[in-house]
Amino acid sequence: MGKSLIQQKRGKGSPRYRAPSFRYRGKADFTGYEEGKVISASVGDIVHSSGHSAPLMELKYSNGETSLLQAPEGIKVGDKIEIGKDVEIKSGNILPLKSIPEGTSIYNIESNPGDGGKFVRAGGAFAKIITKMDEGVVVELPSSKRRTFMPECKAVIGVVAGSGRTEKPFLKAGTRYYAMTARNKMWPIVSGTSMNSVDHPFGGSSSHAKGIPTQSARNSPPGRKVGKIAPKRTGRHKR
Repeated sequence: MGKSLIQQKRGKGSPRYRAPSFRYRGKADFTGYEEGKVISASVGDIVHSSGHSAPLMELKYSNGETSLLQAPEGIKVGDKIEIGKDVEIKSGNILPLKSIPEGTSIYNIESNPGDGGKFVRAGGAFAKIITKMDEGVVVELPSSKRRTFMPECKAVIGVVAGSGRTEKPFLKAGTRYYAMTARNKMWPIVSGTSMNSVDHPFGGSSSHAKGIPTQSARNSPPGRKVGKIAPKRTGRHKR
């Protein structure tokens, strides 16, 4: 029997499951800077983008360029920020990790120098610089995991705005549904065992009762390769 799996529909990339990027305000990062020079920028506006969990600030740089960037807590329209290795340590300023003191809260950390920022970008998130070594700078991420970055990678000083976003309850399933739909997220996620037999290999036969093992062979055909795909071992692990 043919199956109509939701993950296969989404993976196909049809318009129904494509991200609504036409509603996004744009890419959020900061412009590069030349070594030894300081670039200043002013905050032109604070905007909302459905593709980002944090409010964005529109930056107008002294060299004529413009960009969007996650706004830090306490920023307002008209404030000035600076990019450089010797600028002041204040919220919104952008410095290389090697120039930021230990214990400082940072966000939007570059993975490689010049990429504009890849780590710690969600609303209310921040990381902390733990220690500096010759081979790199150790940063504690919001997940409490520690990662070593190159000293030349830049980051923004402060905490991403929108920290109360997760504290407000949705209260109703409908509210959660529309919030997830705005970003084209699949919700709710239904267990395969609770589906009908036409929708999933685990479905049917008295609702959630499986009836078949969840292990799937490596050479299973599309539509059946679900569950534990070619696991090294199954069953209870005995010590």
